[in-house]
Amino acid sequence: MRLVKARIKGYKSIKDTGYFDIERTKTIFVGPNESGKTAIFQALQRLNPPSGVMPFNPLRDYPRSDYDRDIARGGIDPSAFTVVECHFALEPSDVALLPPGFGNATYVVGRRLDNSSWHRIDGGPRHLTFADIDKDLDRFSAHIDKNFKKENPSAPADDIPSNDLLNVLGLMNAEDRIDADLSKRLSSWMKGNLVYVDEGGAEEERYKRLKDQLAHVELGERSLNVCRSLLPKFVLYSNYLKVRPIIHLRKMAERIDKDLMEDAEYDYGNKCFLKFLGFTANDLAITGEISKADIETDEELREYMDRLDDRKYRLNAASIRLTEEIRGIWNPDLTKPEASTLEIDVDGQYLKVVVKDELGVKVELDQRSEGFQWTFSFLVVFFAEADSKHDNSILLLDEPGTSLHALKQAEFRNTVTKLSEKNQTLFSTHSPFMIGANELEKVRVVEMTDREAGTMVCTPETATDYAALLPVQEALGFDIAQSMFSNGKNLILENLTDYWYIDTISEMMRSAGVPALDKDIVIMPVSSTGKIAYFATIMHAKKLRVTALSDSISEMHKRDQERLINAVGVRHVIRSRDFIDLEIGAPTLEDLMRETLAAIAKSELGWDVAQYVTSMPNTPILKIFDDRMGNEYTRMKLTKAFMNWARSKTDGFASLTPDEQKRFKNLIAEMNASFKD
Repeated sequence: MRLVKARIKGYKSIKDTGYFDIERTKTIFVGPNESGKTAIFQALQRLNPPSGVMPFNPLRDYPRSDYDRDIARGGIDPSAFTVVECHFALEPSDVALLPPGFGNATYVVGRRLDNSSWHRIDGGPRHLTFADIDKDLDRFSAHIDKNFKKENPSAPADDIPSNDLLNVLGLMNAEDRIDADLSKRLSSWMKGNLVYVDEGGAEEERYKRLKDQLAHVELGERSLNVCRSLLPKFVLYSNYLKVRPIIHLRKMAERIDKDLMEDAEYDYGNKCFLKFLGFTANDLAITGEISKADIETDEELREYMDRLDDRKYRLNAASIRLTEEIRGIWNPDLTKPEASTLEIDVDGQYLKVVVKDELGVKVELDQRSEGFQWTFSFLVVFFAEADSKHDNSILLLDEPGTSLHALKQAEFRNTVTKLSEKNQTLFSTHSPFMIGANELEKVRVVEMTDREAGTMVCTPETATDYAALLPVQEALGFDIAQSMFSNGKNLILENLTDYWYIDTISEMMRSAGVPALDKDIVIMPVSSTGKIAYFATIMHAKKLRVTALSDSISEMHKRDQERLINAVGVRHVIRSRDFIDLEIGAPTLEDLMRETLAAIAKSELGWDVAQYVTSMPNTPILKIFDDRMGNEYTRMKLTKAFMNWARSKTDGFASLTPDEQKRFKNLIAEMNASFKD
């Protein structure tokens, strides 16, 4: 099964994240320090953790600011408070194990603060409620009472089967579900009174109908148990345990056998290493203790040689596998000579890992960079556990690859993608290099703008914390920088909001069959007016075709204006104001759609400035928003509201006013034409 949605409440910095969606393969969580990324992963892990993970502890885990009110004073009941709730989509292999009717079902699981859990199936066959059987039970019990009295005329008046039924039912409301336990007790009561049912009549049919309905409840309970058995483990890696490159085998074997280390994690990386190799420390230690002086017969000699050869061949095979895997991250271009080779060598009681470079020089692993050692340790630990912990598991990787160089992180991103093909993977990061420009739909932003509200999870489009969004913005910037000198046609814009407007409106025009921005034109926001000349000049010097769109060319330094026009030509400098049929002092791109933005601001954000937009036609619309809405207004909020509105419109471009459509048609046509001369 596959995790599709989750929600966390009442855990450390988290009051209530709200429901957040999880992608099919990998999901990327970004956010600043102390925003709650690790807390989210820790809470998720406790839904179905591997052995050894500490359970919820209200004293340690519940939000400290609310502890006195909710826990110490009994404000909430831990046995009724769900901390983590997860929704799982069933895969075809899961559905095959269930009765018919569960093809579109969702398995929902929750774990409460007292570590009890609950589960249900949504979207499968409808749950049986008391209202579904109430009337049939009344008629059936009345029929039984009547026949019981006929056969037992001397029985006390209150000694009738329906009284037993009342004891079974207790206080039931119409909407209450019939669970498996109640179903069994009702079935037992019915079967015990079957002798009082007239054969061949309506009550026998009623009996069969009730029996089938109650059997369906038990079938649903068995389906729940099947789903429970399929629930994946949540495996959290918050710190990849380091493999020590030189191991004294006998000492390690003694530590393990006698459990001498108080720190259980001290030898964990090395134990995973030996597990990956297929040996125990004791196996290798015994082999290292044998010498020729201990061999007396030819048979002992052959056995000794076979043991050495077996060890040698298996270590060689492991060396080859590790070399291939680490090259996939460290040196993905295997045609280059600098691809390193790993060798695993055992000499007596010492096992060590050495790295042979392109010159043939061998150095111990601990003399290579921290990033190289981290990559090696990660691969060893992961592959060693791949046959156990990682089987049917969801991987939670907390800030992987922090010691890797930026380009190595980008390469490791591909490794995470490969892992996620077998194991659904969630990972957190601060690094823009761990986020691909084509993966923005996989990003979830973790932010805590208000301690009272706590940690929240949202998409980049709905996030409001600039610090949380920074890795996403930097990822976009890095992608732009990488492609800057490879695109034939480049449209430079002043800022990110202009990019969103042009891109969104162009897609609306394309969907409406109206000539849109040519698809081979790359849009590049540069964050400020002053940078337009800088970017345009460099790109033009590289023989790339460039057009600049600006709201404020006149605000540039005179030297920058001259440099821009001399570099790209007047034909390639487009001003927003030239497409606005109003006399506005310092217009922006938003002034091309004043009426629509005013309406969107009111419907999406509750900002009612329409009357001022109408009565002040010569005032820039952004100034109107700034003057009238004060601190509540930001340009980013307005742009996001426009994008949300655009996604909700089925008529797309036609939703703009006729004048606005005309302005954007002219603007887009001018942009396209600027690249044709």
